[in-house]
Amino acid sequence: MASAAHLSLVLRALLVAAAIAAALSDPTPLQDICVADLQATTLLDGFACKPQTAVVDDDFFSRAIASAASTNNPFRVNSTRATVATFPGLNTLGVSITRIDLAPGGLNPPHSHPRASELVMVLKGKVMVGFTTGANRLFSKVVRENELFVVPRGLQHFQLNNGTGDAVFIAMFDAQSPGLVTPTFAMFSTKPAMPMEVLTKTFLMGEDEVTAMKSKFIGF
Repeated sequence: MASAAHLSLVLRALLVAAAIAAALSDPTPLQDICVADLQATTLLDGFACKPQTAVVDDDFFSRAIASAASTNNPFRVNSTRATVATFPGLNTLGVSITRIDLAPGGLNPPHSHPRASELVMVLKGKVMVGFTTGANRLFSKVVRENELFVVPRGLQHFQLNNGTGDAVFIAMFDAQSPGLVTPTFAMFSTKPAMPMEVLTKTFLMGEDEVTAMKSKFIGF
């Protein structure tokens, strides 16, 4: 028969596991609706709720991803986001969505979302989607129209249009604000600038090579 000390230890472990699980996703809403008050001056981990009397139908509607966006940039990609910052009705609901347009050969560069897993659904064309694990293993697949690919939370991933025409996919997230970290920008276009010594030692390059690399990311 289990001792009281053993049962206490098991209970503590279960409580810790439950706490970790809760911390890995957006919290459960405490009320039916909590439309984001984007003008609120009170700073929260998220957004304060608009007064119920100020909530309107359009707070729960968005055309943010209805239209194609320009891919006239070096990566030939454009991401149009419907997160809580642009779609206030998403506040506290733990979901958001992004439309990505890719010209032929376009790349959504390796990046990660620290607060969300990502479910990709291709609407047009074909897209190579891949992610890497902490063990530096690559998982990738060419995804075609109406097919799905899932990217686990926080892992580096990319999307490449390897078809002959334009491609469009949507990325669905289990967070109202998934966050975005792009390593190339985080290394070469930070403000203030990343110390040169860090860059030369990280990439095993000389200062001239690093400077040439940084010049490619001016304006991002």
